[in-house]
Amino acid sequence: MSESDVIRMVNQIALFFAPYPESDAIDGIHDHMMKFWPPAMRRELASVIQRSPGPPAELHPLALLAAQRLSVAPPA
Repeated sequence: MSESDVIRMVNQIALFFAPYPESDAIDGIHDHMMKFWPPAMRRELASVIQRSPGPPAELHPLALLAAQRLSVAPPA
């Protein structure tokens, strides 16, 4: 899956959870990725963030916060 597809998909999830309180939104986005995304997609998103010198501009702020938890989350 391409980098742009992964970013687009996580941003869609973030937009769904955006009306929730921030901590609930971050939990919801993270839980969705852990339940429904294969490990390869989670690794691609983590790689995008790691390669970027700063927060990727195209990534929704809630998606970034949830994705940063991927590296500390237990394997699915």
